[in-house]
Amino acid sequence: MRKEEFYVLNSLYNGSIGRAGCTYDVEETKALNDTDIYNKLVKTGYIEKESGSITKTGLEALEPYRVNNAVILAAGASTRFIPLSLEQPKGLFEVKGERLIERQIKQLQDAGIDDITIVLGYKKEMFYYLKDKYDVKFVINDSFNIKNNIESLYLVKNELKNTYICVSDSYYIENPFNRFEYRTFYSGYYGRVSSDEVYADIDVDDRIVKIKRDINEGNVLMGHSFWNKDFSDSFINLIEQIRDGGQYNNCYWELLLMDRLHDLAPIHFKQYKQGNIFEFDYFDELRKFDSQYLGHTHSEIIRNIKLVFRCDEEDIIDFRNVSEGMTNTSFIFKIDGVDYIYRHPGDGTESIINRRNEKKSLIKAKEAGVDPTYIYADVNEGWKISVFIPEFREPDYNSFEDSKKILAVLRKLHKADITADYGMKPWEDALDMEKLLEKKDPVCFVQYEGLKNSIGQLYKMTLGDGVKKCFCHGDTYKPNWMIRPDGSVILIDWEYSGYSDPGIDVGYYVVDAMYDFDKAEEFIKEYLQEDYNETTRFHYMAYVAIIAYYWFVWAMYRESCGADMGEALENWRDMAVKYAEYLLK
Repeated sequence: MRKEEFYVLNSLYNGSIGRAGCTYDVEETKALNDTDIYNKLVKTGYIEKESGSITKTGLEALEPYRVNNAVILAAGASTRFIPLSLEQPKGLFEVKGERLIERQIKQLQDAGIDDITIVLGYKKEMFYYLKDKYDVKFVINDSFNIKNNIESLYLVKNELKNTYICVSDSYYIENPFNRFEYRTFYSGYYGRVSSDEVYADIDVDDRIVKIKRDINEGNVLMGHSFWNKDFSDSFINLIEQIRDGGQYNNCYWELLLMDRLHDLAPIHFKQYKQGNIFEFDYFDELRKFDSQYLGHTHSEIIRNIKLVFRCDEEDIIDFRNVSEGMTNTSFIFKIDGVDYIYRHPGDGTESIINRRNEKKSLIKAKEAGVDPTYIYADVNEGWKISVFIPEFREPDYNSFEDSKKILAVLRKLHKADITADYGMKPWEDALDMEKLLEKKDPVCFVQYEGLKNSIGQLYKMTLGDGVKKCFCHGDTYKPNWMIRPDGSVILIDWEYSGYSDPGIDVGYYVVDAMYDFDKAEEFIKEYLQEDYNETTRFHYMAYVAIIAYYWFVWAMYRESCGADMGEALENWRDMAVKYAEYLLK
């Protein structure tokens, strides 16, 4: 069957089930207005001449093009859509009175697509109500935080036949789905977009021949796609070829399509009129589309900012994501031309961080002139607001001049007349976290008993050696340092601060820099200056191993809460082993 003939028959079928007002792409609309095609279908017996309705023969002709099912990808955390995505997945946002994913499910079911599978990951429990409400199926992508939607597609490979591939955050003004589809396509429109989208070059038959990015105007790929069985099989085969290599772990499936387009069955561009398909990549885009988000977002985070600054929600603008830290997630926002940064606490941190103590430290650090950025911190929920510093650089671990700047601030902090009734105890704290871990996996520490005994021995050797506790930062790796253009230095993020051993602050900088023994001694000697001797040297070198062990155990705990610590976990373990062995010899 020619595609133009299919379009006419499909339109008549939709009319027969009460979907006369559904949306057609540009090419379909042209075919529906072609009387020659219509008359030919009447002659072949596909359309009843008197009534103009599709015949039984016409329905049989459509049957090979039947859509089997739909897959909705909803596993991602939508980090570009802060702050709302910190509270719930983007597919659950309410837009013009309907949740995005529910609107899409209803549109699919209205088209006769009842077999719907949703791939979940981030905050998956929030979607579970959909099973009873719409009789959908779930597949869980537990790797959503380290792999992108190519992994989600691999997990539903047994579902991929003649299948719609949808994303949970698409919004269609009119229903674009059909019971029958003629060929594999990716939907979109001709135009220009400001966000980071992909574009398609097409041939005279609308087949996609090239996919590209970073252009100003063209065929924008946006919304749903339809894969016929041939394309599904070729894509599954391609995923299985590249999956173990890991090079596409952080990529959307469109980028794999872009790189390997000619290894796949044909895929075409289905052009809709601009203004029917919407995808909201950033919060400000949603605000333009749905005015309710200007005045009342139903977001606790926005409410927090509003109360601190005593402003209206529409005054809070220009949200920008900050790369997720190892403990928390942060974003920048603007009020009255000034940038601020909001810190959202990571899952599981409430078990290892005392937010009330952190707030006390933030106030003390501001009073001491070490961190002037503090605005407000909530002791119950763990969020914090600070002034954003736009121009600064992190210290260079290979620059001794930078080391001198850092150590001058640490000496100032450690000599300040600040006391506290709280603080890190890295050895004891590591033991406490080990107990939390063993509740989840009783044998998780068996292989590290030797390292644990060595660190415990080092810790005992530092007791009573005369090094006095003082007010410390506790987390001195380079992302927490800001060297401004005028040379001044700011130390931020005081979650692990308190009255502790100064070896924590000196040792952790050494650990994160992964200094060898000579560089570590040079760094420690610069810090101690006239107080450098064999006893203090051993103490601070020992704390390199002790604090490395603490962060290693901390990383294991964070991974048990779902975080991905990457190579940091291994680096901390290796530094603990290296320095413990060196000192105990």
